[in-house]
Amino acid sequence: MKTILVTGCAGFIGSNFVPYFLEKYPEVRLINLDLLTYAGDMNNLSDAPQSKRHIFVQGDICDRSLIESLFSQYDIRGVIHFAAESHVDNSIKNPGVFVQTNVNGTFTLIDVAYKAWMEKPFVYRHSVLDTESNPPRFHHISTDEVYGTLTDDPHDLFTEETAYAPNSPYSASKAGSDMIVRSYHHTYGMNTVITNCSNNYGPKQHNEKLIPTVIRKALAGENIPVYGDGKNIRDWLYVLDHCKGIDLVYHTGRSGEVYNIGGRNERNNNQIVHRICSLLDEMAPRHSLESGNPASYNDLITYVEDRAGHDRRYAIDATKLEKELGWKADENFDTGIIKTIEWYLKKYL
Repeated sequence: MKTILVTGCAGFIGSNFVPYFLEKYPEVRLINLDLLTYAGDMNNLSDAPQSKRHIFVQGDICDRSLIESLFSQYDIRGVIHFAAESHVDNSIKNPGVFVQTNVNGTFTLIDVAYKAWMEKPFVYRHSVLDTESNPPRFHHISTDEVYGTLTDDPHDLFTEETAYAPNSPYSASKAGSDMIVRSYHHTYGMNTVITNCSNNYGPKQHNEKLIPTVIRKALAGENIPVYGDGKNIRDWLYVLDHCKGIDLVYHTGRSGEVYNIGGRNERNNNQIVHRICSLLDEMAPRHSLESGNPASYNDLITYVEDRAGHDRRYAIDATKLEKELGWKADENFDTGIIKTIEWYLKKYL
């Protein structure tokens, strides 16, 4: 049975990835390493198979002795690295934590993998991937925020050739981790791939993110905060579409390459918030406390001071992934946001 180490899978994207991956690949065992910070929740893994094919380990990716022990104990033939501090607001308040986890943690993880796979004599077995021409793979999950910000020109898109220009401590720490992974391919010949994704949304996302915040605040009858003028634009990617892209790149992407994963669903924050409120008006109607008559969740929208270093626009060109590997998003924003709201309604109501 092929064993893959996955990190950070009690969080949003990872906890969607684990059940998808285990169901698709019954011959695979996942070692799931997560520190269970505030952003991780074991309840997120309640739909993952409870079997010997899914082994959870609580621990820090910066803990070198722990990582070494996992590589010694288990016959690890790949790494899929989700674990990261990811909330921009938190990176502004405490950047050191982001450098420690995202940069130092990624270095620790890939360096231990390098020494386990490449420095010592290695016997490749168990999988068609494990051959001298296609050795165990290290897949690093990153973000489009490493590229900085775009103009309002709809033809201006992030590609894999876009120069890095991170503008927040979070994006700078992710850019640093990307460069470490890149260096281990070019310097040591490791079989690495990097994926940079656009804004994810869907089930299990942490409350601090925009879409869960809008839904939670709306259902609680509280003011819905929108930064600045609400015209910041993001390209929205349904989380399961992202998981399928990761799967495809991990198994078939070219070694040393970067692949951008984007949903081609650009929306500004005003559009996102108003769309969610309008759907909630249909799916979970509210009533005015004063009159008892129907009222719109849109009435709760409140504009607040913009955050520092708030990039104006992100948008990904996923042409490389689509043409080389045949990936295509199954969900557009209209279908994905309905599935997302339905999941949160079951959670909160």
